[in-house]
Amino acid sequence: MRYVQLRAFHHVAICGGFSRAAEMLFLTQPAISDQVRKLEEEYDILLFNRNKKQVTLTEAGQHLLEITHRMFDTEQQALELLSESRALRAGTLRIVADAAHHLLHILGTFREKYPGIQVSVRTGNTETVISSLYSYEADIGVLGEIPTGRDFEILKLNSTPIVAFVSTEHSLAAAKSLTLEELTHLPLVLRERGSKTRQKLQDRAASLGFDLKPAIEAEGREAVREIVASGAGVGFVSSAEFGQDNRLVQIPIAGPEVLMDEALICLRERSAGKLVRVFLDIAKSLAPAG
Repeated sequence: MRYVQLRAFHHVAICGGFSRAAEMLFLTQPAISDQVRKLEEEYDILLFNRNKKQVTLTEAGQHLLEITHRMFDTEQQALELLSESRALRAGTLRIVADAAHHLLHILGTFREKYPGIQVSVRTGNTETVISSLYSYEADIGVLGEIPTGRDFEILKLNSTPIVAFVSTEHSLAAAKSLTLEELTHLPLVLRERGSKTRQKLQDRAASLGFDLKPAIEAEGREAVREIVASGAGVGFVSSAEFGQDNRLVQIPIAGPEVLMDEALICLRERSAGKLVRVFLDIAKSLAPAG
């Protein structure tokens, strides 16, 4: 087994094809194909299912990719350590967040200190955040619930209650609060399954014997906001994420608060990466005391 063979396999897997892998590695497609073929022949194993339209990983290939992800990420961390000053002048930090709102103050300070670093931020629900970290498609995640287990390094950002919200033209716009029982009789606009806000709210309602069913199910927080602004129903969000929108008004949910614990997380095995480390250190320095 040679390094170049594992490198060829890894890039074919992450690029989804031999041609794109060859372009990334500045090699010819036959050279990449030959390296992967020799690896398969040496160990009598099939790593890719090949057809004319696409290349997909076999089960064995998927397991090997999990290993090479760690291998080449460790190599990248070593490179960053050996060229530390350069690592903080250029590079990319990839963040996936259930709500970018919680990152704004951290991003501002980070950009001031490291203006040469490109930061990409995309949104997704809890499942998307976790899967993106495990697949190495993101360096840092932002979640509406603190995960269990030892795989992650975790920094809690804040804890805020879930609130209802409606259009300013809605008949409930002047309501002081809404009970969970009252919500069962209203048209609810809920996010897709996998949303932690939805899950926490429905779990609390179920514990009291109520069933909160969506009249409209929408993917993403912004879609819910626009639907509610049209007057189509009642939406839900943590109070920290409500923001400023003159079309909407928030309404507290009566009873014990349903809290969302927002946290920064990264895979523990990747927490030593220079960009990840400095971002977490900045976040810690800005975290409220206690």
